[in-house]
Amino acid sequence: MSTDGMLAVLSDIHGNLPALEAVIADAQAAGATRFVNLGDSLSGPLWPAETAALLMRLDWTTIAGNHERQLLSDAPERMNASDRFARAALDDTQLRWLAAQPATLSIDGIRLVHGTRRSDVEQLLETVEPTGLRAASAAEIAERLGDEAALLTLCGHSHLPGVRTLGDGRTAANPGSVGLQAYREDQPYPHVAQTGDPRARYALVRDLQVELRAIAYDHASAAQKAEREGRPDWAIALRTGMA
Repeated sequence: MSTDGMLAVLSDIHGNLPALEAVIADAQAAGATRFVNLGDSLSGPLWPAETAALLMRLDWTTIAGNHERQLLSDAPERMNASDRFARAALDDTQLRWLAAQPATLSIDGIRLVHGTRRSDVEQLLETVEPTGLRAASAAEIAERLGDEAALLTLCGHSHLPGVRTLGDGRTAANPGSVGLQAYREDQPYPHVAQTGDPRARYALVRDLQVELRAIAYDHASAAQKAEREGRPDWAIALRTGMA
């Protein structure tokens, strides 16, 4: 990947096809010439097969998230509802595409991870405690980065956009989620992640500088799809950005 031009960074699409299409259009209008995808592309009650078909045609640099790992490796009876829905919708070619995605990549001085280098379910910019979710300290981020030499690490997983620069000059950035702006989780402790805004999130990167973007799209259609599939929790999150 050349370091010239503007890079669009997407993560946590979760099968939200109208959000993905809106983000692509905005990124191209802004001048992005390259795209990377940080994983959790399909899982959820929306349009997993259609999203996979589009992403396969686009052929971006893509890494796997925890939901790719889970829907490929967990037994159906152990899958959560979002993974189970996506797994049932995908054909063999789409499953092989998922299985070929690496967990992490380093490209032209930029490290791509879903959570952190050591775990796809560890948050880089946030810390989950028994009392809930909080922003990670600089020391915590540095410990999670370890000996990473890249000046910029791009992560996903938490669905919360943010940019943090450490004293040693390294930056960690999360573009936020394209497809789902709020969720509830019970691991490692019960917590809520939410932006309070239904707009799709992504980031633009040029010369290692990160610009966070929030893009309006037809979130009502996505919420209606979630309702039709029996997921009122997703419908609320898609409409409001709140869990």
